[in-house]
Formats: sequence, C-alpha cells, structure tokens
Amino acid sequence: MSPLPAVTKPKSWQERIRESRLGTLSVLAVTAAIVIGGAYLMDRPTAAASGLQAIELSGPTNGAPPKVGSPAQDFTATTVDGKKVSLSSYKGHPVWLTFGATWCAACKAEAPDIQAAYKKFEPKGVVVLSIFIREDSATVKDYADRIGLTFPKVADPDTRIASAYRVYGIPAHFFIDSAGILREIKTGGQSPEQMDAALTAISG
Repeated sequence: MSPLPAVTKPKSWQERIRESRLGTLSVLAVTAAIVIGGAYLMDRPTAAASGLQAIELSGPTNGAPPKVGSPAQDFTATTVDGKKVSLSSYKGHPVWLTFGATWCAACKAEAPDIQAAYKKFEPKGVVVLSIFIREDSATVKDYADRIGLTFPKVADPDTRIASAYRVYGIPAHFFIDSAGILREIKTGGQSPEQMDAALTAISG
C-alpha cells in the first residue's frame, strides 16, 4: 500500500507577510546596487573607453564635478613657458581644455591633430589649453618643442587640476564656450573630424 502524500500546512498570514517583505527588500537592495554602480561608472570613465589610459588622482576634488551646461571650474596655473594663466582669463574665447601626458600613447597619437585643429580654429578665437598630468614643466616643454605644439601647456604633477575636473582617464577633453559654460566632455582619443565638430559647436 503506497503512503499517502504529505499534506502541506498552509502558511500563516504572518509568514506570508514576512516572506513578502524579505522579497521586496531583496529587490530594492539589488536595484539600489545597480543604480549606485551605474552612477559611479558615469562619473568615473573606465579604461574600456576608446584609447583611454586610466589614472589615479591624488589632488583634492574641490567643488562640484564638471557638468555640461554649467560654468567650467576656474583655476590658475603657470605654463611651461613661465606664463601665469587662469581659465577665467580666457572668457570671451571658446576654450578647448585637454588633459593628457607624454607617457600616454593615445595622447601622443592625437597631439598632431590637436595642433592642426588649433591652427585651423585659432582665427575664430579658439584657445587650446593642454594639461599634462603627473609631469614636470621641463619634461612637458621638451616634448612640446620636439613635436611642435604651439598652444599653452601646463604641467600638473600633483593632479591638482585633473582632480578638480574628475579626470580618471586620459585623453580627456572639455569644450567650453566663450561665456565660460562647459558644452561637451569627451574621453578617449578623438579623430580630426570629432575635434572639428566639437570646436565648430563652441565657436560657430
């Protein structure tokens, strides 16, 4: 004679509520983790981006992160030629703020194109200000003189400027209009066509 099937005791209303709460909390926890992770990756580009060289920042992250449509954060620095500059001193001119380094392969690859774009858009008042991360002025000047970069260059050995702009990977490009408003952020190596389009947008 076969045994009778076991009878499952119906769950009490207290058990059903408890299980329902645990399920809801689990779903909320997973959702929150996905949202937080997505926000982190949006603020911190990864080396998976085209030609992007990841870097570690050591300077203070002063002020709010750069945001398209908001004023670009001002800073003061000294170029490798000994000239004091500030972002605000270029107000009235479109500014292409680039971050790179002489040890970054993608940065070196796009440097001649940056120079060519600068010469093309200089008559329209465009200023290129290039920040070289974790390097001293002598190294940057020697490199720039050898390959013929004629726009202003600033050494950022302690990542002070890069940290303020939350530059977690290079090359990084910030396109600022003549009113000092950040209009576009691009990371990774840029083609000449991409450079032209971004510069046309802020200088047209």
